[in-house]
Amino acid sequence: MKKEDTVKLISAEGMEFVIDKEAAMVSQTIRNMLTSPGSFAETEHGEVTFPEISAVILEKICQYFYWSLQYSRGKETEFYIEPELTLELMMAANYLHT
Repeated sequence: MKKEDTVKLISAEGMEFVIDKEAAMVSQTIRNMLTSPGSFAETEHGEVTFPEISAVILEKICQYFYWSLQYSRGKETEFYIEPELTLELMMAANYLHT
């Protein structure tokens, strides 16, 4: 896979998650960051830093992006969310428009 086909998402702790660009585009916020005209760092480097999102939550969000792609293609499976992550995930999902 080519570098331009991936996106690096960086958590508050600095943990990096490299995912398919198609999966990242599930998020309207990330899509806007990566496709906005102009020379924004996110667009140029294919990296997005989330200083308010922990690594645990960002990992779950990445899992959701891939699940969402599969679901949209007709593969209906459950997406399990640990109860202790629910509030933080809801806040992150609201920010990411997912």
